Amino acid sequence: MAGLPLRHAGRVIVLDPADRVLLLRYDDDPPAGRHWATPGGGLNPGESYAAAASRELAEETGWDDIALLGEIHRHMRMIVREGRAFRQHERLFLARTDQVCRDLGDVAAMHASDGIAAWRWWTLAELDSTAEVIWPRRLAALIRGTLSGR
Repeated sequence: MAGLPLRHAGRVIVLDPADRVLLLRYDDDPPAGRHWATPGGGLNPGESYAAAASRELAEETGWDDIALLGEIHRHMRMIVREGRAFRQHERLFLARTDQVCRDLGDVAAMHASDGIAAWRWWTLAELDSTAEVIWPRRLAALIRGTLSGR
């Protein structure tokens, strides 16, 4: 992975009042394959991680009223975009909605263009027991650790 180009991304762990987390499903070709991930994406030139995370959250959900509550995690992972592999440095931010299992806005066209196949709210117990691939790995533990520290 060390020789791959570097990409920077901001992502958002959005929790509802019952601490369910919103995840988006991608059905990518290998090596990524089918996986679920938090909303987010790459930084535009001159954009901060937080600004990119907020922008991507609004684009992918249709919500423009969610404030980031702070950065809670950083990691590096390999991604493939348009047939090219990258090392992606991600910063994850926490956010909350006050609506239980909030519906997404009118984002179907955006999801189609970005390869988002589905979305759903997950409980932490569901994350613990699923056979689905979840990014970042150990997301439920990360959320529990964050919530216990607040």
